[in-house]
Amino acid sequence: MTRPRLLDLFCGAGGAAEGYCRAGFAVTGVDISSQPRYPFTFIQADAMTFPLDGFDAVHASPPCQDHSATRDFGGDHGTGWMLTATRDRLAASGLPWVIENVRGAPMASQPDLFGAHGFTLCGCMFAELRGLIYRPRQFEASFPVDQPAHHWHLWQQTEMGRQPQPDECMHVVGHFTDVTEARRRMGIGWMSGKELAQAIPPAYTEWVGGRLMALLTEPRGHGVP
Repeated sequence: MTRPRLLDLFCGAGGAAEGYCRAGFAVTGVDISSQPRYPFTFIQADAMTFPLDGFDAVHASPPCQDHSATRDFGGDHGTGWMLTATRDRLAASGLPWVIENVRGAPMASQPDLFGAHGFTLCGCMFAELRGLIYRPRQFEASFPVDQPAHHWHLWQQTEMGRQPQPDECMHVVGHFTDVTEARRRMGIGWMSGKELAQAIPPAYTEWVGGRLMALLTEPRGHGVP
């Protein structure tokens, strides 16, 4: 059976893409920067203008630095506008779409005028990541996505350079100390430390992708445009 084609905009090194692949999609990634470790078909191009035709669905992870808590240290990158511009573009496309960004980004928390359904995913919502990763991320989708239960987790909020203890979640940001451990905990085996700091665990988009696949495979007249 032919896999539905998903376009992965602002794809980075492919954490989101791996999850969509596990959910059954044929993924093509687009990023303005070269991504030599991207695990699927990759096209180096501007994600803001890359054509959307020929795809069954779109995922986008616009630059998050201007929405992150770390912007107070790194300054304004001038990319914050891309989130709204991407949402406008995808909402006008007629395709099912998903947008991901950091907590604190201006995103829907419930269905809004764009038809966006907002939700948050964190490592402690997934059995394979529970107790391993603290990584809350906001999502918007053009279709409803149920949110798993958010289980209790312990994250050491000080001494960010030290190794997490066995019962603590790892917070993979900035210049963390153990790339091998971060790869293990996030379920990503191919990325550098810098790439891991920007990535999301594939479990997140495998969950979202499962809901998207169900939408795309429903008989027409029952929810699919």
